[in-house]
Amino acid sequence: TYTRNPNHYFHSVFFFSFFGLAISASSSPKQTKLLRSSSSCGFHFDSSFPKDLWRMATATYPPPPPYYRLYKEYSENPNSAPEPPPPIEGTYVSFGGNYTTEDVLPSLEEQGVPQLYPKDSNVDYKKELRSLNRELQLHILELADVLVDRPSQYAKRIGEISSIFKNLHHLLNSLRPHQARATLIHIMEIQIQQRKQAVEDIKRRREEAQRLLKDAFVTLDGQ
Repeated sequence: TYTRNPNHYFHSVFFFSFFGLAISASSSPKQTKLLRSSSSCGFHFDSSFPKDLWRMATATYPPPPPYYRLYKEYSENPNSAPEPPPPIEGTYVSFGGNYTTEDVLPSLEEQGVPQLYPKDSNVDYKKELRSLNRELQLHILELADVLVDRPSQYAKRIGEISSIFKNLHHLLNSLRPHQARATLIHIMEIQIQQRKQAVEDIKRRREEAQRLLKDAFVTLDGQ
């Protein structure tokens, strides 16, 4: 219930307070009178509250947005409706975060992280991942020693470990295109195998049908 969950209670208070302020601008004080009660939500409406506003306040789903009016003549004249918005290109904001439509992996330098493996395009991923993994284990052991002998210097080790993790993560993300190609190849190989098996099943069924027809003809000739 709302009384047991403080988040639900806060949302109820905020909603009914905001709703009361909204309707007070268009209704009389008597109609917009809100009384506090001991119900599960913490509020109830006075009996003089307008029934249409009461239905709006207790509706399960909000009313549809007014945009549907733009499409009321769509069945008779499809050209009367507005065109859909063009696809987004470049950067855009979603839920407070900046994103881009270009699927490009940003470099470590752009993220402000030092790159701990060679910048050559022909990187041996297996070798570099093993090297970073060994370096990570060494830094974790050194962090344990620092926490025992020099606790004030732990921040430096934490930063180095964080850089190693980010380099490992960046290397793994660099392998995503290869993973996508390998996954697609695997799916296509499975499809080819299934189609070959389906062809073999059709051939076997055809041979069985031919054998049954041959036996039937022999039986008819014997009669």
